[in-house]
Amino acid sequence: MPSNRLDEALRGQLADIDRRGAGKRAESVITAVEPPAGDRGPRYHLEGEGSRPFVRMSSNGYLGMAFREPVVAAEERAARAFGAGPQAVRFISGTYAPHVSLERRLARFHGREAAMIFSSAYATVMGVLPPLITADTAVISDELNHNCIINAIRLAQPKKKMVYRHLDLAELEKCLAEAGDSCERAVVVTDGIFSMRGDNAPLREIQELVAAHDDRWAENAVTVVDDSHGVGAFGASGRGTEEATGGRADILVATLGKALGVNGGYVAGSQAVVDYLRETSPFYVYSNPITPAEAAAAEAALDLLDSPAGLELLAHLRAMTERLRDGLARLGFETLAGEHPVVPLLTRDTDLTQRLVRHLREQGVLVTGLSYPVVPRGQEEIRFQVSADHTEADIDEVLATLSAFS
Repeated sequence: MPSNRLDEALRGQLADIDRRGAGKRAESVITAVEPPAGDRGPRYHLEGEGSRPFVRMSSNGYLGMAFREPVVAAEERAARAFGAGPQAVRFISGTYAPHVSLERRLARFHGREAAMIFSSAYATVMGVLPPLITADTAVISDELNHNCIINAIRLAQPKKKMVYRHLDLAELEKCLAEAGDSCERAVVVTDGIFSMRGDNAPLREIQELVAAHDDRWAENAVTVVDDSHGVGAFGASGRGTEEATGGRADILVATLGKALGVNGGYVAGSQAVVDYLRETSPFYVYSNPITPAEAAAAEAALDLLDSPAGLELLAHLRAMTERLRDGLARLGFETLAGEHPVVPLLTRDTDLTQRLVRHLREQGVLVTGLSYPVVPRGQEEIRFQVSADHTEADIDEVLATLSAFS
């Protein structure tokens, strides 16, 4: 059957995306990685850029785990022992010892009764929220929550959906008061770290508000936190926004694919919640898990994080983050206060964002420019992401490149 009319319609929509400067399909292709040398960290080579090396300030790999020897070695050993892929969904024949071992390790790491892994953090949120949101559930969500949370709520179709202004606890309390009249269950959902800005949810205060209103619902008001950017990059020992704020989610979602350097996502919570999700979550039941090798690598990354060497990585990460944030302020750029290694340079203008991204790339620095509709109008920014792989010389090179922009 011909698709010429569909193709024409899609080309028109693509042209509109490009006119708005919102295109994302022109991806940089990494062709080689140079290991750290001298006073500088790794450098990346890109297709079409010849032999020019780039410092990458656009990676979620906050601890550089993807290249740490214990992590790579664990993945290689498990791949040879169990093969390159799981070959089935878990309830058929796809569970391997590394999957089970990793889930037990994640539960211990977060102080939960149980944990279960998914193919990605996005799949985790999509697989956790809809099974827990019934036709008698009220959902209350921060307005800057990640796209996966927004789409999961749409898929779930709760009885009542309420969105509060970003980090506005007074409005959250108002939503809690209003939502208790007609629903059996409430779910308050928030990012731990908001990935575009690097700011964090005040989990302790949110937890206290939810607890104060819990009696309104027959089946409780529960907090669900997606801390994918927090775990491994935030808190004294890398346990994320919970550790940094003193709060605790009822249900915690996070990723293996950012600070832990591997692939996959997971949820941690009570045994009842995890058992229920194993039976009801289609993103778990009907989708292959991560490979046994990835599971083994993720557990090795957790072990490394949860060690004196991991504390050294976290300390270096904090120092490099502070060096960049202080340098931006010294150069007169607008940024946001905080300790997380997502460091935004607020341009508040799409054209300026695009020009600054081009300038940095031309000088060998890879960054992410964020413009509307990815961020609200007036919140356009360059997102810098610091890694424990970065050195003082790397940060100073980036700052020198910014100082030359005109």
